[in-house]
Amino acid sequence: MLTLADLDTRHSIPTRQLGAPGPSPTQLLRMLQTAVRVPDHGKRVPFRFLRIEGDARQALADAAAARLRQREPGVDTALEDKLRSRFTVPPVTVAIIARLGVDEKIPEVERFISASFTSLMLLLAAHAEGFGAQLLTGWISYDRPFLEDTLGLAADEQLIGTIAIGTPLIEVRDRVRPDAAELLSDWVPR
Repeated sequence: MLTLADLDTRHSIPTRQLGAPGPSPTQLLRMLQTAVRVPDHGKRVPFRFLRIEGDARQALADAAAARLRQREPGVDTALEDKLRSRFTVPPVTVAIIARLGVDEKIPEVERFISASFTSLMLLLAAHAEGFGAQLLTGWISYDRPFLEDTLGLAADEQLIGTIAIGTPLIEVRDRVRPDAAELLSDWVPR
Protein backbone atom coordinates (compact mmCIF):
# COMPACT_ATOMS: atom_id res chain seq x y z
CA MET A 1 0.00 0.00 0.00
CA LEU A 2 1.27 3.47 -0.85
CA THR A 3 1.95 5.67 2.12
CA LEU A 4 1.81 9.46 2.22
CA ALA A 5 5.61 9.41 2.11
CA ASP A 6 5.40 7.36 -1.11
CA LEU A 7 2.92 9.80 -2.60
CA ASP A 8 5.23 12.67 -1.68
CA THR A 9 7.84 11.22 -4.06
CA ARG A 10 5.60 11.51 -7.14
CA HIS A 11 6.78 14.03 -9.68
CA SER A 12 6.60 14.47 -13.41
CA ILE A 13 9.33 12.95 -15.55
CA PRO A 14 9.84 14.97 -18.74
CA THR A 15 8.38 13.12 -21.70
CA ARG A 16 11.74 13.16 -23.51
CA GLN A 17 13.20 11.26 -20.55
CA LEU A 18 10.76 8.34 -20.69
CA GLY A 19 11.99 5.20 -22.41
CA ALA A 20 11.16 1.55 -22.80
CA PRO A 21 9.84 -0.48 -21.32
CA GLY A 22 6.47 1.08 -20.91
CA PRO A 23 3.59 -0.66 -19.22
CA SER A 24 2.41 -3.88 -20.78
CA PRO A 25 -1.24 -3.99 -21.91
CA THR A 26 -2.10 -5.80 -18.66
CA GLN A 27 -0.23 -3.26 -16.53
CA LEU A 28 -1.85 -0.34 -18.35
CA LEU A 29 -5.34 -1.78 -17.89
CA ARG A 30 -4.62 -2.30 -14.20
CA MET A 31 -3.45 1.32 -13.87
CA LEU A 32 -6.56 2.55 -15.70
CA GLN A 33 -8.71 0.47 -13.36
CA THR A 34 -7.22 2.53 -10.54
CA ALA A 35 -7.65 5.75 -12.52
CA VAL A 36 -11.42 5.30 -12.76
CA ARG A 37 -11.79 5.25 -8.96
CA VAL A 38 -12.65 8.94 -8.87
CA PRO A 39 -15.59 10.90 -7.47
CA ASP A 40 -18.32 10.67 -10.08
CA HIS A 41 -21.56 12.41 -9.08
CA GLY A 42 -24.47 10.50 -10.57
CA LYS A 43 -22.22 7.65 -11.78
CA ARG A 44 -22.03 9.23 -15.23
CA VAL A 45 -18.53 7.94 -16.12
CA PRO A 46 -17.83 11.20 -17.98
CA PHE A 47 -14.46 10.09 -19.32
CA ARG A 48 -12.73 7.69 -21.64
CA PHE A 49 -9.14 6.87 -22.58
CA LEU A 50 -7.30 6.66 -25.88
CA ARG A 51 -4.06 4.65 -26.01
CA ILE A 52 -1.30 5.73 -28.39
CA GLU A 53 1.50 3.19 -28.80
CA GLY A 54 3.43 1.29 -31.45
CA ASP A 55 3.15 2.67 -34.99
CA ALA A 56 0.31 4.97 -33.90
CA ARG A 57 2.88 7.13 -32.09
CA GLN A 58 4.59 8.18 -35.34
CA ALA A 59 1.29 8.60 -37.17
CA LEU A 60 -0.05 10.90 -34.45
CA ALA A 61 3.23 12.84 -34.34
CA ASP A 62 2.98 13.39 -38.11
CA ALA A 63 -0.65 14.49 -37.86
CA ALA A 64 0.11 16.89 -34.99
CA ALA A 65 3.05 18.38 -36.89
CA ALA A 66 0.90 18.84 -40.02
CA ARG A 67 -1.78 20.61 -37.98
CA LEU A 68 0.85 22.81 -36.33
CA ARG A 69 2.10 23.88 -39.77
CA GLN A 70 -1.50 24.73 -40.75
CA ARG A 71 -1.95 26.79 -37.60
CA GLU A 72 1.47 28.45 -37.79
CA PRO A 73 2.92 28.55 -41.31
CA GLY A 74 6.70 28.83 -41.12
CA VAL A 75 6.82 27.34 -37.62
CA ASP A 76 10.31 26.78 -36.22
CA THR A 77 11.63 23.26 -36.89
CA ALA A 78 12.70 22.90 -33.25
CA LEU A 79 9.13 23.53 -32.09
CA GLU A 80 7.81 20.97 -34.55
CA ASP A 81 10.42 18.44 -33.42
CA LYS A 82 9.46 19.00 -29.79
CA LEU A 83 5.81 18.40 -30.65
CA ARG A 84 6.69 15.20 -32.53
CA SER A 85 8.75 13.89 -29.62
CA ARG A 86 5.71 14.25 -27.37
CA PHE A 87 4.31 11.18 -29.11
CA THR A 88 7.34 9.35 -30.53
CA VAL A 89 9.59 9.19 -27.45
CA PRO A 90 7.46 7.67 -24.67
CA PRO A 91 6.49 4.03 -25.20
CA VAL A 92 2.86 4.68 -24.27
CA THR A 93 0.71 7.79 -24.23
CA VAL A 94 -2.84 7.89 -22.92
CA ALA A 95 -5.23 10.66 -23.90
CA ILE A 96 -7.71 11.50 -21.15
CA ILE A 97 -11.03 12.54 -22.69
CA ALA A 98 -13.95 14.17 -20.89
CA ARG A 99 -17.40 13.24 -22.18
CA LEU A 100 -19.58 16.30 -21.59
CA GLY A 101 -22.88 15.73 -23.36
CA VAL A 102 -26.15 17.20 -22.11
CA ASP A 103 -27.06 16.12 -18.60
CA GLU A 104 -30.07 17.64 -16.85
CA LYS A 105 -28.93 16.64 -13.35
CA ILE A 106 -25.12 16.82 -13.17
CA PRO A 107 -23.48 20.11 -14.19
CA GLU A 108 -20.83 19.94 -16.90
CA VAL A 109 -18.17 21.34 -14.58
CA GLU A 110 -18.65 18.44 -12.16
CA ARG A 111 -18.28 15.93 -14.97
CA PHE A 112 -15.19 17.75 -16.27
CA ILE A 113 -13.66 17.65 -12.78
CA SER A 114 -14.35 13.93 -12.53
CA ALA A 115 -12.61 13.33 -15.86
CA SER A 116 -9.71 15.51 -14.74
CA PHE A 117 -9.32 13.46 -11.59
CA THR A 118 -8.63 10.38 -13.73
CA SER A 119 -5.46 12.13 -14.93
CA LEU A 120 -4.10 12.46 -11.42
CA MET A 121 -5.12 8.92 -10.56
CA LEU A 122 -3.33 7.59 -13.65
CA LEU A 123 -0.19 9.56 -12.72
CA LEU A 124 -0.34 8.05 -9.23
CA ALA A 125 -0.99 4.56 -10.57
CA ALA A 126 2.00 4.83 -12.92
CA HIS A 127 4.13 5.97 -9.97
CA ALA A 128 2.90 3.07 -7.85
CA GLU A 129 3.90 0.65 -10.62
CA GLY A 130 7.39 2.15 -10.86
CA PHE A 131 6.90 4.07 -14.10
CA GLY A 132 7.53 7.72 -14.80
CA ALA A 133 4.78 9.82 -16.30
CA GLN A 134 3.97 13.35 -17.38
CA LEU A 135 0.66 15.08 -18.11
CA LEU A 136 0.79 17.48 -21.06
CA THR A 137 -1.82 19.85 -22.45
CA GLY A 138 -0.99 22.69 -24.87
CA TRP A 139 -2.79 23.79 -28.00
CA ILE A 140 -3.73 20.25 -29.04
CA SER A 141 -6.04 20.04 -26.03
CA TYR A 142 -8.16 22.89 -27.44
CA ASP A 143 -7.81 22.72 -31.22
CA ARG A 144 -11.16 21.37 -32.42
CA PRO A 145 -9.96 20.34 -35.90
CA PHE A 146 -7.14 18.30 -34.34
CA LEU A 147 -9.38 16.86 -31.64
CA GLU A 148 -12.20 15.87 -33.97
CA ASP A 149 -10.45 15.14 -37.29
CA THR A 150 -7.30 13.51 -35.90
CA LEU A 151 -8.16 12.07 -32.49
CA GLY A 152 -11.80 11.34 -33.36
CA LEU A 153 -13.39 13.19 -30.45
CA ALA A 154 -17.09 13.98 -30.63
CA ALA A 155 -18.26 17.59 -30.51
CA ASP A 156 -19.25 17.15 -26.86
CA GLU A 157 -15.87 15.73 -25.80
CA GLN A 158 -12.84 17.61 -24.51
CA LEU A 159 -9.24 16.45 -24.24
CA ILE A 160 -8.04 16.88 -20.66
CA GLY A 161 -4.48 16.15 -21.76
CA THR A 162 -2.14 13.34 -22.68
CA ILE A 163 -0.14 11.30 -20.20
CA ALA A 164 3.18 9.92 -21.38
CA ILE A 165 4.23 6.77 -19.50
CA GLY A 166 7.53 4.91 -19.55
CA THR A 167 10.66 4.04 -17.66
CA PRO A 168 12.49 7.11 -16.33
CA LEU A 169 15.86 7.54 -18.08
CA ILE A 170 17.04 10.12 -15.54
CA GLU A 171 16.48 10.92 -11.89
CA VAL A 172 14.56 14.16 -11.59
CA ARG A 173 15.12 16.37 -8.58
CA ASP A 174 11.94 17.45 -6.91
CA ARG A 175 10.92 21.06 -7.30
CA VAL A 176 9.97 23.35 -4.45
CA ARG A 177 6.39 22.62 -3.43
CA PRO A 178 3.94 25.01 -1.77
CA ASP A 179 3.66 24.89 2.00
CA ALA A 180 0.18 23.56 2.76
CA ALA A 181 0.13 25.44 6.08
CA GLU A 182 0.36 28.71 4.15
CA LEU A 183 -2.58 27.72 1.98
CA LEU A 184 -4.87 26.64 4.82
CA SER A 185 -7.24 29.00 6.57
CA ASP A 186 -10.24 28.39 8.76
CA TRP A 187 -13.69 29.47 7.76
CA VAL A 188 -15.23 31.69 10.38
CA PRO A 189 -18.98 32.40 10.46
CA ARG A 190 -19.82 36.02 9.64
